[in-house]
Amino acid sequence: MKNSKRLDAVQSPIIPYIGELTRNNPGTISFGQGIAFYGPPTEAFSSVQKCLTDESINRYGPVEGIPELQQALTNKLKVINKIKIDSRNAVIVTAGSNMAFNTAILAITDPGDEVILPLPYYFNHEMSLVMERCNPRLVTCDENFHLDIEKIKSAICDKTKAIITISPNNPSGAVYTKQELLEINQLCKEHNIYHISDEAYEDFYYEQHRHFSAASQKNAQQHTISLFSFSKGYGFAGWRIGYMVIPEHLLPAIKKIQDTILISPPVISQHAAVGALSTDAEYLQDKRNAMSVKREMVLSKLNNLSCLKKKPTSEGAFYTLLNIDSKQDDMQLAQRLIEKHSVASIPGSAFGIEDGCYLRLSYGALADEKIDEGLDRIIDGLLL
Repeated sequence: MKNSKRLDAVQSPIIPYIGELTRNNPGTISFGQGIAFYGPPTEAFSSVQKCLTDESINRYGPVEGIPELQQALTNKLKVINKIKIDSRNAVIVTAGSNMAFNTAILAITDPGDEVILPLPYYFNHEMSLVMERCNPRLVTCDENFHLDIEKIKSAICDKTKAIITISPNNPSGAVYTKQELLEINQLCKEHNIYHISDEAYEDFYYEQHRHFSAASQKNAQQHTISLFSFSKGYGFAGWRIGYMVIPEHLLPAIKKIQDTILISPPVISQHAAVGALSTDAEYLQDKRNAMSVKREMVLSKLNNLSCLKKKPTSEGAFYTLLNIDSKQDDMQLAQRLIEKHSVASIPGSAFGIEDGCYLRLSYGALADEKIDEGLDRIIDGLLL
């Protein structure tokens, strides 16, 4: 008996692999998985508490999400993202933004179609495309991990169905400028393809950088699919709640997919999300400020590391990519750092980087003192 040949082409998930190595080496400090150091706000738990006697939480909910969350998201999108929900678009609640991405790909592509994926990519995006038998068209970014518009333009062909952007970016930490995202969105409009805008890290940007939602622009609704998550800003990783804003004409297809795969998003998690959205703006600002401190610790400590080809940067999210002057394979280096120095990272090859030796560090989950200790271990390991 054999598994599907389709899945043979999908790369093995890197996070579980690094996680297993970490568990096999007790005491390892992990800069691996990208999660926040905190959990949901108290308002989320209060909202759950209020609905525990409501029998509806034990039943399937609406395929697009409960009305209370739909309304709360409509308000949030209008105020924060400047995206107006009207007859031209729709909000769909999903079990995390990974599911939103996979649902979008199922809705807009057929086997053999191409989707343009800037490098470095988020590995689950690439895995999803391969799993759905689409062809990822990989396009390199510039040296600062920002979009190369001309290369993307040149990659568009008759089989292209979408261009993907992630801003703030995983894994690079780049925050694309408003102009970059507008140019991509305009390209999609001109070529009658979709702009899939992954905005899971919308709450984390630093210094002069700002998050921008491409779907906020006039006449962008018909070709823009925006993906959002509660996992990062609200610490909801285990609750599995995300959402997407889609063109209205995709609604029948999206509902078919959602009903088949999920039936409905987890109802109790949706009530928690309603509570989270009732927090004031200071909640997210405090989390961004705390993450900014962690970011500064990472960048300042690694700034003058002699084995790095380039100073590390992190404009947003909670990642930095280290470009290491080494002939060693990045996976071997990541394994050695775990086994010999008790510190975990993610090799750049998992994000499609084949030229050079890169490691992604995620500083979002760690206490400040653990970041400091973990960086010492990384420095010791890299300087050997």
